[in-house]
Amino acid sequence: MSGNIVDNRKLAGREGEDRAAAVLKKEGYKILLRNFKSRFGEIDIIAEESGFLVFVEVKRRTGRNFGTSFEAIDSRKKLHIIRSAQMYLKINHCLDRRIRFDVVGIDGDNVKVVKHAFGDDR
Repeated sequence: MSGNIVDNRKLAGREGEDRAAAVLKKEGYKILLRNFKSRFGEIDIIAEESGFLVFVEVKRRTGRNFGTSFEAIDSRKKLHIIRSAQMYLKINHCLDRRIRFDVVGIDGDNVKVVKHAFGDDR
């Protein structure tokens, strides 16, 4: 892949995350951290909302060629997010927190937040 394609994807991903963060803030989420990286992968946004520590995956699609944003989150991706969340909880000594996994799907101009999108919330 050429540098321009990689740079364009990073820029598009960043724009999608910025848009998602703005929507989440409007909905009452408190953004704690963005782009948490672990050996299992990355969590786009970590926030607090309604007493939950929320791990948010952001998926953006500009066209329909590869399906919707929500279809892009397969079981392997979910497992990586869950494992990364476990690392975050352990590192930050907050294993007793109530958690959940939300997804922000961005398809063109449509932004949708799905709470409790996957995983075993506690």
